[in-house]
Amino acid sequence: MFSKIKMFLSQVRVELKKVVWPSRNEVYGTTIVVIITVFIFSLFLYIMDIIFAKGIRHLFSIFK
Repeated sequence: MFSKIKMFLSQVRVELKKVVWPSRNEVYGTTIVVIITVFIFSLFLYIMDIIFAKGIRHLFSIFK
């Protein structure tokens, strides 16, 4: 039982040594891209929500 756990942990250590971690500048750049993308999509969804709400209100006023 413990030998399997020890083998697993040693394999994890070997695999983690193969990982190429991003530099600080890469992390900063991708974070900025994510923040801008989230802002754009939230603005788009806000505008679409307003349009749909007005459209539904208009439909209710027609069929009242």
